[in-house]
Amino acid sequence: MTIQRGDRIPSVPVKLVGNGDTVDTTSDAVLGAGKVVFFAVPGAFTPTCDTSHLPGFVANVGKFKALGVDKVVCGAVNDHHVTRAWAERSEAIGKVEFIADGDGNFADAIGLSKQIPGMGKRFARFAMIIQDGVVKDLFVQDVAGVTVSGAPAVLLALEASRVDA
Repeated sequence: MTIQRGDRIPSVPVKLVGNGDTVDTTSDAVLGAGKVVFFAVPGAFTPTCDTSHLPGFVANVGKFKALGVDKVVCGAVNDHHVTRAWAERSEAIGKVEFIADGDGNFADAIGLSKQIPGMGKRFARFAMIIQDGVVKDLFVQDVAGVTVSGAPAVLLALEASRVDA
C-alpha cells in the first residue's frame, strides 16, 4: 500500500550520504524532524534524474529554506558509493542530503518501489512534503519526465500552504 497524506514515515535502515562520512541510520531519523522535502529518483546518474530532477532541487534549496523547509533529501535505490559519487558530481553535497536505499527496503515500505526492466527494483519518481515525520503532501510522477514531482511543483504547493495557513 502506498504511503498517504497523514501517514508517518516508517523506520527502515538506510545510509545517509551528506557532508562527511556516510552513516547508517533509519528513514524516520532522517525524515522525521522539522519540515522536510523528500524526493526520490529511479536511479543516480540516469538521464532524467541527473539532468532534470536533482538539478531542480539543488538550484532551489534557497527558495525551499525561505519557505520554512529545514532540509531537502533525495532518495535513490543505489548503493551508498554510487549515491555519494552522484551527489559529489552534481555539486549537491551541503545542499541536499541523500538516502541510499541499496536494497529498496524503504521504497517497499512506503509502497513506492517499482520494477524497471534492466534496472531491477527502484523508487518510483515522486516528491513529498513531510512535517515532523508525517506526510503532508505527496506528488507521484505517473507520466514520463519531471512535472508533478519536480522542484517547481513542490515550491508551488509550499507557497499555497503558506497562503492557506
